[in-house]
Amino acid sequence: MSANPLLAIVGRPNVGKSTLFNKIAGRKISITENRPGVTRDRLYADAEWQGKKFTVVDTGGIELDSEDTMWKEILRQADTAIEMADVILWLVDGREELTSSDYDVAEKLRRCQKPVILAVNKVDEFSHDKLFDFYALGLGEPFAVSAEHSQGIGDLLDAAVASFGEGEADEEERLKIAVVGKPNAGKSSLVNRLLGFERTIVTDVAGTTRDAIDTPFALDGYKYTLIDTAGIRKKKKVDDDVEYYSVLRAFDAVRRAHVCLLVVDSCEGLTEQDVKIAGYVHEQGKPSVIVMNKWDLIEKDAKTVNKFEEKLKADLKFMDYYQSVYISAKTGQRAEKVLKLAREVYAHACLRISTGTLNDLILDAVRTNEPPSYNGRRLKVYYCSQPSVCPPTFVLFVNDEKLMHFSYRRYLENVLRRSFDFSGTPIRFAVRNRGENESGMMG
Repeated sequence: MSANPLLAIVGRPNVGKSTLFNKIAGRKISITENRPGVTRDRLYADAEWQGKKFTVVDTGGIELDSEDTMWKEILRQADTAIEMADVILWLVDGREELTSSDYDVAEKLRRCQKPVILAVNKVDEFSHDKLFDFYALGLGEPFAVSAEHSQGIGDLLDAAVASFGEGEADEEERLKIAVVGKPNAGKSSLVNRLLGFERTIVTDVAGTTRDAIDTPFALDGYKYTLIDTAGIRKKKKVDDDVEYYSVLRAFDAVRRAHVCLLVVDSCEGLTEQDVKIAGYVHEQGKPSVIVMNKWDLIEKDAKTVNKFEEKLKADLKFMDYYQSVYISAKTGQRAEKVLKLAREVYAHACLRISTGTLNDLILDAVRTNEPPSYNGRRLKVYYCSQPSVCPPTFVLFVNDEKLMHFSYRRYLENVLRRSFDFSGTPIRFAVRNRGENESGMMG
C-alpha cells in the first residue's frame, strides 16, 4: 500500500501559487473531493485528476538571495516540500522578465533529480513568443496557464499525473506506523519504549520533535518502521513557521503510514483537537489505534476505563470502529499491546472478501431489510464487489444511486462489520448505477 503521490507548487512570491493551488484543490474544475471534519488548511489538500489521486501542497514564495530571517525560513519550508514531493510544479510569472534568481532556482530544481514541470502563469492570451524565453531555464517545454481564469490547468495536470508513474513496491515491506497526536502527549516516549532505546529526544517541553523521524526495527519476527511526528496543535496556535511545516510533515507521515497510533494524554482526556486529528486519520482511510497514554497518573476505580470508553464512543461516533489501549509509555504498562493491536488493525484493513461470499451476505441483508421507497421508486441492489483494500472498499451496483440513503448505506456497512472483523479500520462504500435488465439482480 502506498500513499498518494505528492505534487508541490513552488515559485517566487506573487506568481499565483495559491490561486493555482485553490483551483486544483477546489470545486471549480471538479478534480477534488472536499470532505469535512479534518485539520486541513489550504496548504495541503487531496485531489484527483483523470482517475489518479494525489496530494497537492502550496508553499511560500522563494527568495534565494534574501538575508531576511522570514524569507530564509520560507526557503527552508519550500526545501522541505521539494524533498517530500514526487513531482515539482514550478510556477513563474509570464508578465515579468526572467531574473538571475530564476536561473538559480532552475539549477536548484535540476539538482533535486525529480520531475519538474514549468508553468508560466498569467498568460491570458497564448503567446509562443512569450513562452520562448522560458525555454532558457533548461527545464523542458513550459506550460502556459492562467490560474485566475482556469486556463491551461488541464494540460498541466495531465503532465503532472503522467510524471507520477506507477511507483515500485518495496522488496521488503515493513509495517509503517505513524505516531501522531497533540504536543506533549507522550509520542516520543512511546516510540522510545517500543524501540527499547532512546531514539528521539524526550522533554517536558511541548514541541521538542520537529521532524517526522523514521526508525526501522524488528521485534519478535515482525519488521516495522516507526514514524515519530511533531505534535499537531490547533491552527490558531501554530504561529511559528518552523512548527507550521512540522505539522505538514506530520500529515505527510499519516499519508504514507500503514497504521496510525493516536496518542492521547489521559490526564487531559480526549480533546477537540484529538478528535480533529482522528478525523484526518479516518478520512485518509488509515487503520488506527487510540493510545490512551499516562495511564499511571490516573486515579482509578473499577469504573474508570468504562467512563473513558463512554467518552471515546461519544466523541468518535464517526469512527466507532476504533480500537483503544490504555498504557503508560513511561513505566511500560501494557505498552507491549500496542504493536500487537497495530498488526491486527492492519490485517483487518487488508481483509478481502470473496465475491460470492460478499454477494450472498448483501443479498441476505437486502431481503432482511428491504430498502425504503422514495416517490414511488425503490432502491434495487444488483451486485457488490470489493475492488481494493487498505481501506476495504466496496462498490454497490444499483438501479439509481440517488435512491441510496445514508442510513441504508450505514445499515449495509454494519452488516459487513458484524460478519467480518473490520475493527480498527474504516471501510468505504461507493454506489454505481447499473442497468436493471442486466443479470445478477439481487433483491
